[in-house]
Amino acid sequence: MLTLSCDLRRYHKRNNLKDMTDSLHKGDAGQPLEDLAFGEEAVPILRLYFNEAADHRAHLRLSLPSIILESDHGWETDIEVLVFLYWLAHAASYRVASQTFDIPKSSVHDIVHRVSQAIMGILRRVICLPTGDDLEAVGAGFAQLAGSPAFSRAVGAIDGCHIRIKPPTNNSHCYYNRKQFHSIQLQAITDHRGKFLDVFVGYPGSVHDARVLRNSPVYTGSLYPPPGKCILGDGGYPCLSAPICLITPYREPVQNPVQARFNSKHSRARNIVERAFGMLKTRWRSIFFKALEVSPAFVPEVVACCAVLHNLALLNGDIVEAEDEEDHDDGPPEPLNPQARVGEDVRDNLAAAVSAPNICVPALHEHDYL
Repeated sequence: MLTLSCDLRRYHKRNNLKDMTDSLHKGDAGQPLEDLAFGEEAVPILRLYFNEAADHRAHLRLSLPSIILESDHGWETDIEVLVFLYWLAHAASYRVASQTFDIPKSSVHDIVHRVSQAIMGILRRVICLPTGDDLEAVGAGFAQLAGSPAFSRAVGAIDGCHIRIKPPTNNSHCYYNRKQFHSIQLQAITDHRGKFLDVFVGYPGSVHDARVLRNSPVYTGSLYPPPGKCILGDGGYPCLSAPICLITPYREPVQNPVQARFNSKHSRARNIVERAFGMLKTRWRSIFFKALEVSPAFVPEVVACCAVLHNLALLNGDIVEAEDEEDHDDGPPEPLNPQARVGEDVRDNLAAAVSAPNICVPALHEHDYL
Protein backbone atom coordinates (compact mmCIF):
# COMPACT_ATOMS: atom_id res chain seq x y z
CA MET A 1 0.00 0.00 0.00
CA LEU A 2 1.30 3.47 -0.90
CA THR A 3 1.63 5.89 1.99
CA LEU A 4 3.25 9.27 2.21
CA SER A 5 6.04 8.57 4.68
CA CYS A 6 7.10 5.14 3.47
CA ASP A 7 7.45 6.50 -0.10
CA LEU A 8 9.30 9.64 0.90
CA ARG A 9 11.69 7.66 3.03
CA ARG A 10 13.13 6.08 -0.13
CA TYR A 11 13.92 9.51 -1.59
CA HIS A 12 14.33 11.71 1.45
CA LYS A 13 17.75 13.06 2.39
CA ARG A 14 17.93 12.83 6.15
CA ASN A 15 18.71 15.95 8.17
CA ASN A 16 19.10 16.42 11.90
CA LEU A 17 16.25 18.52 13.34
CA LYS A 18 18.27 19.45 16.39
CA ASP A 19 15.97 22.26 17.48
CA MET A 20 12.91 19.99 17.37
CA THR A 21 14.47 17.00 19.04
CA ASP A 22 16.03 19.17 21.73
CA SER A 23 12.63 20.66 22.57
CA LEU A 24 10.99 17.20 22.68
CA HIS A 25 13.78 15.19 24.29
CA LYS A 26 13.01 14.76 27.98
CA GLY A 27 14.26 11.21 28.55
CA ASP A 28 16.62 8.57 27.22
CA ALA A 29 17.76 8.69 23.63
CA GLY A 30 15.73 5.61 22.83
CA GLN A 31 12.48 6.91 24.31
CA PRO A 32 9.61 6.56 21.78
CA LEU A 33 8.34 9.73 20.17
CA GLU A 34 4.76 9.03 21.28
CA ASP A 35 5.89 9.01 24.92
CA LEU A 36 7.60 12.35 24.48
CA ALA A 37 4.59 13.80 22.66
CA PHE A 38 2.38 13.33 25.69
CA GLY A 39 4.85 15.06 27.98
CA GLU A 40 3.96 18.18 29.88
CA GLU A 41 5.75 20.39 27.36
CA ALA A 42 4.61 18.48 24.29
CA VAL A 43 3.95 20.19 20.97
CA PRO A 44 0.10 20.09 20.68
CA ILE A 45 -0.01 18.99 17.03
CA LEU A 46 2.16 15.96 17.88
CA ARG A 47 -0.07 15.09 20.81
CA LEU A 48 -2.99 15.23 18.38
CA TYR A 49 -1.23 12.94 15.93
CA PHE A 50 -0.66 10.23 18.52
CA ASN A 51 -4.30 10.36 19.62
CA GLU A 52 -5.75 7.66 17.35
CA ALA A 53 -9.31 8.72 18.21
CA ALA A 54 -8.77 12.25 16.93
CA ASP A 55 -9.98 13.52 13.56
CA HIS A 56 -6.64 14.05 11.84
CA ARG A 57 -8.27 15.28 8.63
CA ALA A 58 -9.46 18.39 10.42
CA HIS A 59 -5.85 19.47 11.02
CA LEU A 60 -3.71 17.60 8.48
CA ARG A 61 -6.35 17.00 5.73
CA LEU A 62 -5.36 13.33 5.54
CA SER A 63 -6.51 10.35 7.58
CA LEU A 64 -4.01 8.50 9.72
CA PRO A 65 -3.71 5.47 7.37
CA SER A 66 -2.71 7.79 4.51
CA ILE A 67 0.24 9.11 6.51
CA ILE A 68 1.49 6.12 8.59
CA LEU A 69 4.51 7.69 10.17
CA GLU A 70 6.67 4.74 11.15
CA SER A 71 10.45 4.72 11.10
CA ASP A 72 13.26 2.61 12.53
CA HIS A 73 15.79 5.37 12.04
CA GLY A 74 14.60 8.16 14.27
CA TRP A 75 12.01 10.90 14.19
CA GLU A 76 13.39 13.37 11.67
CA THR A 77 11.43 12.28 8.58
CA ASP A 78 8.24 11.85 10.59
CA ILE A 79 8.50 15.32 12.08
CA GLU A 80 9.28 16.88 8.71
CA VAL A 81 6.24 15.25 7.06
CA LEU A 82 3.99 16.52 9.88
CA VAL A 83 5.40 20.03 9.59
CA PHE A 84 4.85 20.00 5.83
CA LEU A 85 1.29 18.63 6.08
CA TYR A 86 0.37 21.20 8.72
CA TRP A 87 1.78 24.02 6.59
CA LEU A 88 -0.07 22.72 3.53
CA ALA A 89 -3.37 22.03 5.30
CA HIS A 90 -3.58 25.53 6.77
CA ALA A 91 -1.73 27.46 4.05
CA ALA A 92 0.10 28.83 7.07
CA SER A 93 2.98 31.24 6.95
CA TYR A 94 6.36 29.91 7.98
CA ARG A 95 6.03 32.00 11.14
CA VAL A 96 2.75 30.31 12.17
CA ALA A 97 4.16 26.83 11.54
CA SER A 98 7.27 27.84 13.47
CA GLN A 99 5.18 28.78 16.48
CA THR A 100 3.04 25.63 16.23
CA PHE A 101 6.01 23.26 16.24
CA ASP A 102 8.32 25.45 18.34
CA ILE A 103 11.12 25.40 15.79
CA PRO A 104 12.88 28.28 13.99
CA LYS A 105 11.15 29.83 10.99
CA SER A 106 14.19 29.12 8.84
CA SER A 107 13.87 25.42 9.72
CA VAL A 108 10.21 25.42 8.64
CA HIS A 109 11.19 26.99 5.32
CA ASP A 110 13.87 24.36 4.74
CA ILE A 111 11.54 21.50 5.75
CA VAL A 112 8.72 22.66 3.44
CA HIS A 113 11.03 22.87 0.44
CA ARG A 114 12.84 19.65 1.28
CA VAL A 115 9.65 17.59 1.67
CA SER A 116 8.07 19.10 -1.44
CA GLN A 117 11.16 18.09 -3.42
CA ALA A 118 10.87 14.57 -2.01
CA ILE A 119 7.22 14.40 -3.04
CA MET A 120 8.14 15.58 -6.53
CA GLY A 121 10.57 12.66 -6.60
CA ILE A 122 7.69 10.18 -6.37
CA LEU A 123 5.26 12.11 -8.61
CA ARG A 124 5.74 9.87 -11.66
CA ARG A 125 5.10 6.77 -9.56
CA VAL A 126 1.87 8.12 -8.08
CA ILE A 127 0.56 10.09 -11.08
CA CYS A 128 0.99 7.88 -14.14
CA LEU A 129 -0.83 6.84 -17.30
CA PRO A 130 -2.60 3.45 -17.23
CA THR A 131 -1.70 0.57 -19.51
CA GLY A 132 -2.95 -2.96 -20.22
CA ASP A 133 -5.68 -4.21 -17.91
CA ASP A 134 -5.72 -0.92 -16.01
CA LEU A 135 -6.53 0.90 -19.25
CA GLU A 136 -9.46 -1.42 -19.95
CA ALA A 137 -10.74 -0.91 -16.39
CA VAL A 138 -10.66 2.86 -16.91
CA GLY A 139 -12.66 2.50 -20.15
CA ALA A 140 -15.23 0.32 -18.40
CA GLY A 141 -15.46 2.93 -15.65
CA PHE A 142 -16.22 5.73 -18.10
CA ALA A 143 -18.84 3.58 -19.84
CA GLN A 144 -20.52 3.16 -16.46
CA LEU A 145 -20.32 6.89 -15.71
CA ALA A 146 -21.86 7.76 -19.08
CA GLY A 147 -24.44 5.00 -18.93
CA SER A 148 -23.45 3.83 -22.42
CA PRO A 149 -21.05 1.06 -23.51
CA ALA A 150 -19.95 3.28 -26.40
CA PHE A 151 -17.95 5.35 -23.92
CA SER A 152 -15.64 2.42 -23.14
CA ARG A 153 -13.36 4.11 -25.68
CA ALA A 154 -12.91 7.01 -23.25
CA VAL A 155 -9.91 6.56 -20.96
CA GLY A 156 -9.67 9.99 -19.36
CA ALA A 157 -11.26 13.38 -18.82
CA ILE A 158 -9.30 16.61 -19.17
CA ASP A 159 -9.87 20.11 -17.82
CA GLY A 160 -8.07 23.13 -16.42
CA CYS A 161 -8.22 24.77 -13.00
CA HIS A 162 -7.08 28.24 -11.91
CA ILE A 163 -4.88 28.48 -8.79
CA ARG A 164 -4.95 31.87 -7.07
CA ILE A 165 -1.59 33.57 -6.52
CA LYS A 166 -0.33 36.90 -5.28
CA PRO A 167 0.27 39.27 -8.23
CA PRO A 168 3.87 38.72 -9.37
CA THR A 169 6.23 41.67 -9.42
CA ASN A 170 6.99 41.19 -13.10
CA ASN A 171 4.44 40.69 -15.90
CA SER A 172 1.51 40.48 -13.49
CA HIS A 173 -0.94 41.18 -16.33
CA CYS A 174 -0.05 37.79 -17.87
CA TYR A 175 -1.42 36.06 -14.78
CA TYR A 176 -4.73 37.97 -14.72
CA ASN A 177 -7.39 35.54 -15.98
CA ARG A 178 -10.83 36.02 -17.49
CA LYS A 179 -12.38 35.42 -14.03
CA GLN A 180 -10.60 38.59 -12.90
CA PHE A 181 -7.97 37.35 -10.49
CA HIS A 182 -4.28 36.41 -10.75
CA SER A 183 -3.63 32.71 -11.20
CA ILE A 184 -1.58 29.93 -12.68
CA GLN A 185 -3.20 26.99 -14.41
CA LEU A 186 -3.41 23.33 -13.50
CA GLN A 187 -4.27 21.04 -16.42
CA ALA A 188 -5.21 17.54 -15.35
CA ILE A 189 -6.39 14.27 -16.86
CA THR A 190 -8.30 11.98 -14.50
CA ASP A 191 -9.62 8.46 -14.64
CA HIS A 192 -13.20 7.38 -13.85
CA ARG A 193 -12.55 7.55 -10.09
CA GLY A 194 -11.11 11.07 -10.05
CA LYS A 195 -7.50 9.86 -9.77
CA PHE A 196 -5.02 12.08 -11.58
CA LEU A 197 -3.34 10.38 -14.54
CA ASP A 198 -1.40 13.44 -15.69
CA VAL A 199 -0.87 16.97 -14.40
CA PHE A 200 0.69 19.98 -16.12
CA VAL A 201 0.91 23.10 -13.98
CA GLY A 202 2.47 26.55 -14.24
CA TYR A 203 1.08 28.43 -17.25
CA PRO A 204 -0.15 31.98 -16.49
CA GLY A 205 -3.88 32.42 -15.93
CA SER A 206 -4.43 34.53 -19.06
CA VAL A 207 -3.48 31.65 -21.38
CA HIS A 208 -6.38 29.77 -22.99
CA ASP A 209 -6.96 26.14 -21.94
CA ALA A 210 -6.45 24.95 -25.51
CA ARG A 211 -3.07 26.67 -25.73
CA VAL A 212 -1.99 25.15 -22.43
CA LEU A 213 -2.93 21.76 -23.88
CA ARG A 214 -0.93 22.35 -27.07
CA ASN A 215 2.18 23.06 -25.01
CA SER A 216 1.78 20.15 -22.61
CA PRO A 217 3.93 16.99 -22.97
CA VAL A 218 0.86 14.76 -23.28
CA TYR A 219 -0.04 16.65 -26.50
CA THR A 220 3.37 17.40 -28.00
CA GLY A 221 4.54 13.84 -27.42
CA SER A 222 1.18 12.19 -28.25
CA LEU A 223 1.54 10.37 -24.93
CA TYR A 224 -2.13 9.72 -24.21
CA PRO A 225 -4.61 8.32 -25.09
CA PRO A 226 -3.30 5.28 -26.98
CA PRO A 227 -4.61 4.51 -30.51
CA GLY A 228 -8.27 3.59 -30.60
CA LYS A 229 -9.02 5.42 -27.35
CA CYS A 230 -10.02 8.99 -26.57
CA ILE A 231 -10.19 11.49 -23.72
CA LEU A 232 -13.13 13.78 -23.01
CA GLY A 233 -12.96 17.56 -22.77
CA ASP A 234 -15.36 20.48 -22.53
CA GLY A 235 -16.24 22.91 -25.30
CA GLY A 236 -13.22 25.10 -24.56
CA TYR A 237 -11.04 22.50 -26.26
CA PRO A 238 -11.01 21.64 -29.97
CA CYS A 239 -12.43 18.29 -31.05
CA LEU A 240 -9.39 16.35 -32.26
CA SER A 241 -8.38 13.03 -33.73
CA ALA A 242 -4.65 13.85 -33.86
CA PRO A 243 -2.06 14.30 -32.42
CA ILE A 244 -4.29 13.10 -29.56
CA CYS A 245 -7.91 11.99 -29.74
CA LEU A 246 -9.89 14.52 -27.70
CA ILE A 247 -13.67 14.44 -27.96
CA THR A 248 -15.75 17.47 -27.00
CA PRO A 249 -19.55 17.94 -26.95
CA TYR A 250 -21.54 19.32 -29.85
CA ARG A 251 -22.02 23.06 -29.79
CA GLU A 252 -25.38 24.28 -28.52
CA PRO A 253 -28.00 24.44 -29.89
CA VAL A 254 -27.68 20.85 -31.09
CA GLN A 255 -29.15 19.86 -34.43
CA ASN A 256 -30.91 16.60 -33.57
CA PRO A 257 -31.73 14.13 -30.76
CA VAL A 258 -28.63 12.05 -31.53
CA GLN A 259 -26.38 15.02 -30.70
CA ALA A 260 -28.44 15.88 -27.63
CA ARG A 261 -28.21 12.31 -26.32
CA PHE A 262 -24.46 12.25 -26.94
CA ASN A 263 -23.93 15.55 -25.11
CA SER A 264 -25.86 14.25 -22.12
CA LYS A 265 -23.77 11.05 -21.90
CA HIS A 266 -20.56 12.97 -22.55
CA SER A 267 -21.31 15.41 -19.72
CA ARG A 268 -22.02 12.61 -17.24
CA ALA A 269 -18.67 10.99 -18.01
CA ARG A 270 -16.56 14.12 -18.32
CA ASN A 271 -17.86 15.62 -15.09
CA ILE A 272 -15.51 13.35 -13.09
CA VAL A 273 -12.60 15.72 -13.71
CA GLU A 274 -14.60 18.58 -12.22
CA ARG A 275 -15.40 16.40 -9.21
CA ALA A 276 -11.70 15.62 -8.87
CA PHE A 277 -10.90 19.33 -8.77
CA GLY A 278 -13.70 19.75 -6.24
CA MET A 279 -12.21 17.02 -4.02
CA LEU A 280 -8.76 18.59 -4.37
CA LYS A 281 -10.07 21.99 -3.36
CA THR A 282 -12.12 20.61 -0.47
CA ARG A 283 -9.15 18.73 0.99
CA TRP A 284 -6.68 21.57 0.55
CA ARG A 285 -9.16 24.42 0.75
CA SER A 286 -6.66 26.74 2.44
CA ILE A 287 -4.43 26.38 -0.62
CA PHE A 288 -7.06 26.75 -3.33
CA PHE A 289 -9.53 29.30 -1.95
CA LYS A 290 -7.07 32.10 -1.30
CA ALA A 291 -3.92 33.39 -2.93
CA LEU A 292 -0.89 31.32 -1.97
CA GLU A 293 1.55 33.12 0.33
CA VAL A 294 4.63 31.82 -1.51
CA SER A 295 6.75 32.86 -4.45
CA PRO A 296 4.93 32.34 -7.79
CA ALA A 297 7.88 30.19 -8.86
CA PHE A 298 7.16 27.78 -5.97
CA VAL A 299 3.39 27.56 -6.57
CA PRO A 300 3.51 24.86 -9.31
CA GLU A 301 5.50 22.59 -7.00
CA VAL A 302 3.02 23.08 -4.14
CA VAL A 303 0.08 22.33 -6.43
CA ALA A 304 1.77 19.22 -7.82
CA CYS A 305 2.36 18.02 -4.25
CA CYS A 306 -1.37 18.45 -3.54
CA ALA A 307 -2.15 16.31 -6.60
CA VAL A 308 0.23 13.56 -5.43
CA LEU A 309 -1.33 13.58 -1.95
CA HIS A 310 -4.81 13.48 -3.53
CA ASN A 311 -3.91 10.26 -5.37
CA LEU A 312 -2.32 8.70 -2.29
CA ALA A 313 -5.44 9.49 -0.29
CA LEU A 314 -7.72 7.88 -2.90
CA LEU A 315 -5.55 4.77 -3.03
CA ASN A 316 -5.88 4.43 0.74
CA GLY A 317 -9.65 4.95 0.75
CA ASP A 318 -9.33 8.42 2.27
CA ILE A 319 -12.04 10.16 0.24
CA VAL A 320 -13.58 13.57 0.79
CA GLU A 321 -16.79 14.66 -0.89
CA ALA A 322 -16.43 17.75 -3.04
CA GLU A 323 -18.18 20.65 -1.33
CA ASP A 324 -17.91 22.80 -4.43
CA GLU A 325 -17.14 21.30 -7.80
CA GLU A 326 -15.09 23.31 -10.22
CA ASP A 327 -17.04 26.25 -11.64
CA HIS A 328 -17.69 25.05 -15.19
CA ASP A 329 -16.93 27.71 -17.76
CA ASP A 330 -15.82 26.59 -21.21
CA GLY A 331 -14.70 30.05 -22.20
CA PRO A 332 -14.35 31.16 -25.82
CA PRO A 333 -13.04 28.54 -28.25
CA GLU A 334 -9.42 28.78 -29.37
CA PRO A 335 -8.57 28.71 -33.10
CA LEU A 336 -7.61 25.21 -34.25
CA ASN A 337 -3.93 24.37 -34.59
CA PRO A 338 -3.24 23.91 -38.34
CA GLN A 339 -1.23 20.74 -37.61
CA ALA A 340 -4.11 19.13 -35.72
CA ARG A 341 -6.80 16.98 -37.33
CA VAL A 342 -10.37 17.56 -36.35
CA GLY A 343 -12.18 14.75 -34.60
CA GLU A 344 -15.71 15.44 -35.79
CA ASP A 345 -15.93 12.12 -37.67
CA VAL A 346 -14.82 10.26 -34.54
CA ARG A 347 -17.42 12.16 -32.52
CA ASP A 348 -20.17 11.43 -35.05
CA ASN A 349 -19.36 7.71 -34.95
CA LEU A 350 -19.37 7.74 -31.17
CA ALA A 351 -22.68 9.62 -31.11
CA ALA A 352 -24.19 7.07 -33.51
CA ALA A 353 -22.99 4.24 -31.26
CA VAL A 354 -24.58 5.93 -28.25
CA SER A 355 -27.95 6.10 -30.00
CA ALA A 356 -27.77 2.61 -31.51
CA PRO A 357 -30.05 0.05 -29.82
CA ASN A 358 -28.25 -2.28 -27.44
CA ILE A 359 -30.51 -5.22 -28.35
CA CYS A 360 -31.81 -6.44 -31.66
CA VAL A 361 -35.57 -6.01 -32.05
CA PRO A 362 -37.09 -9.45 -32.93
CA ALA A 363 -39.44 -7.92 -35.52
CA LEU A 364 -36.45 -6.97 -37.64
CA HIS A 365 -35.82 -10.68 -38.33
CA GLU A 366 -39.39 -11.41 -39.50
CA HIS A 367 -38.91 -10.09 -43.03
CA ASP A 368 -36.38 -10.19 -45.79
CA TYR A 369 -34.96 -6.83 -46.78
CA LEU A 370 -33.64 -5.83 -50.21
